[in-house]
Amino acid sequence: AGGQRGHRAAARLMHRRELLDLLERYRARYPEDLVRVDHVRQFVRNHEDCFERSCVEGHITGSAWVASRDGRRVVLVHHGKLDRWLQPGGHADGEREIHEVALREASEETGLTRIELAGTMPVDIDVHPIPARGDEPAHLHHDLRYLVYADPDEEPRVSNESHDVRWFDFEEALALNGEEGLRRLALRCVDPGETRQDGIAAPR
Repeated sequence: AGGQRGHRAAARLMHRRELLDLLERYRARYPEDLVRVDHVRQFVRNHEDCFERSCVEGHITGSAWVASRDGRRVVLVHHGKLDRWLQPGGHADGEREIHEVALREASEETGLTRIELAGTMPVDIDVHPIPARGDEPAHLHHDLRYLVYADPDEEPRVSNESHDVRWFDFEEALALNGEEGLRRLALRCVDPGETRQDGIAAPR
């Protein structure tokens, strides 16, 4: 009986194994993020439905820092529900490849077609509260954040989820939103002191 229970538990964990392995690699690369990563790892282990928005406590989300290749220009969306300038992102809705979630949301929320994922390793991981709204209780977003390149000559188009979307200069984008998590994401994408998978240089 104990062996059967063990097999069932292993089978239930299998669909989350790839994400857990990714989080382990991320933690090795960014040891300074240990607390946030361990929080997400524990959440994923404890919730079979972590990829679904029906998971009331919270869920896995993916977002994208959409930038020109030189890092000088950034696309932000003015979020319809949160009423703030943010990077595009959204729910996994069952998708286990979170970099695909980030790329999908970048495309849908900006209308940009000439976009490219810089790599399948997140550049940042964040856990942040989402306030209650209507019948939806307050919950946490466990957000994996990726760098996505875009062509600054292509004009973004606003989606029905946002009030506005536009290109900003890098420093202008940071000034629009003083949240620590967004600033950390932005600076990590352009930090010249790290050998990054994308090779992006700091904007000058």
